[in-house]
Amino acid sequence: MSAPTDSGLEQTLQDGKLLRQVSTFIVSHLRDQDLNQAAAAVATATMTPLNVEIPPHRLLDLVSKGLAVERDELSRGLSPATMFDSTLAATAAYGSVPTAPVHAVDFSMVQDTKGSSKSFAKHETRHVSEHKNIARCARFSPDGQFLATGSADQSIKLFEIAKIKQMMMPDSRDGPVRSVIRTFYDHLQPINDLDFHPQNMVLISGAKDHTIKFFDFSKTVARRAFRVIQDTHNVRSVAFHPSGDFLLAGTDHPIPHLYDVNTFQCYLSSSVQELNMNAAINQVRYSCTGALYVTASKDGVVRVWDGVTSKCVRSIVGAHGSAEATCASFTKDQRFILSCGKDSTAKLWEVGTGKLVKQYNGAMHTQLRCQAVFNETEEFVLSIDEPSNEVVIWDALTAEKVARWPSNHIGAPRWVEHSPTEAVFVTCGSDRSVRFWKEIF
Repeated sequence: MSAPTDSGLEQTLQDGKLLRQVSTFIVSHLRDQDLNQAAAAVATATMTPLNVEIPPHRLLDLVSKGLAVERDELSRGLSPATMFDSTLAATAAYGSVPTAPVHAVDFSMVQDTKGSSKSFAKHETRHVSEHKNIARCARFSPDGQFLATGSADQSIKLFEIAKIKQMMMPDSRDGPVRSVIRTFYDHLQPINDLDFHPQNMVLISGAKDHTIKFFDFSKTVARRAFRVIQDTHNVRSVAFHPSGDFLLAGTDHPIPHLYDVNTFQCYLSSSVQELNMNAAINQVRYSCTGALYVTASKDGVVRVWDGVTSKCVRSIVGAHGSAEATCASFTKDQRFILSCGKDSTAKLWEVGTGKLVKQYNGAMHTQLRCQAVFNETEEFVLSIDEPSNEVVIWDALTAEKVARWPSNHIGAPRWVEHSPTEAVFVTCGSDRSVRFWKEIF
C-alpha cells in the first residue's frame, strides 16, 4: 500500500479531529441532560474524556445554526423542499433577513450612572388601518417586510411595510396606497397572537376558539387557513421554533403545548408535577437558537424551559408579585429575558441566575395584556401607560425614561410590537385602529 500524500494525510488528521470534537460535544450534551450512564458509555466507546468542559447547549446551538443554513439552502432551491411535504403549497420564502448586530448590548456590565441615557429618535405616526372590533395583537415577519394584526372581529390583516412607508410619504404621486395586502377570515372567536414562519411565507394565529391556523400568504387569493391544529384550550400565544419544524402554544392549560409542525403531534413536559403549575400561560417565546423558550403566566411566574427536553430549568416565582406576567422574551444573545406584568413594571432578568438586572418603572398597566419590547438594537424598551394613553420609552441600560409620547389612540393601546430589523413599531388599540410609527430622519 502506498503512503498517503501530504494532502491526504492532512485530510485524515482533520477528519479525526472533527470526529473527536463531535464525540466531545455528544458526551457533554448527555452529561448536561443528566444522562450520565449514556455519557459514560459514549465516552468509553469513543475514548473521549468524560469531564471535558464545554459551554452549556453548545451542541444544540451548533445544530440549530446548521439547520438554519440548510433551510436557507432549501428555500433558495438548492435541494428539494421537504417542509409540510405534501400539504404546504407555499414554497416562496422571505428575502434576506438582516443579521443581528455583532455587538449585543451587555446588560451585565451596566453601570448605574445618571445622565448617561441615550436619546430615542423622534418618530412620526400614522393610522394605517382599522379592524371592525378591538385590535388585539401584532407581529412583524423575521425580515421586517410584513406586519400582521389580529382582532376580536376574528380577522387577520397582513400589511406590506414598504407600502405603509409609501402611504406615509407626503408627496406620493401614485394616488392612494393600500397597505393591507391580505385579510384572512377563518377563526370563530377573537385572535390572541400571531407568528411568522422563520423561512416560508406562512403565518400562524392562535385564538379563543381553541385553534392554531396556518395561512399561506404567498397566494393572493387565499383567505382561509390551509392547515388547522385543534387544541384543547383557548390558545393565548403561539411561537415558531427557529427551525420552523415545531411550534409552541401557550394556552389556558398551565403546561406549554409543543407541536410537531409536520405531524401535529403534541408533546407535553413530563417533569412539571413538582412545579405546582396551575395558571394559564399568557405568552410563549423561543430564544433565537431554539435552545430555550420562556413562558409568562397568569400566576406571575416567568419560567425558562429547555428547548430540547422541554424541562423547566428555571422558575422566577413572583416575577411580578402576585400580578400576572403578561409577556416575556429573550435578548438576542439569549442571556437575559425582558418581562412585563400587571404590577406596572417591566423587568430584565439574567437567564443563568434568575437575578433581576433592571426594572423599568413609570408606566401604569394593570388592566390590559400589556407588552414591553426592545427596539431593534435592544438599546431601548417600549411599553404603554394606560392612564395617560402614552407610549413610554426607557434607555435599556440605565432604566431611565427618555420619552413619553401620546399614542393617538382613543383609549390605551392593547399591544406594542417593534420591528426586528429597523426603527419602526406598531400599536394596536381598543379603538380598533392600527398605528404605524417610524423614525424621522
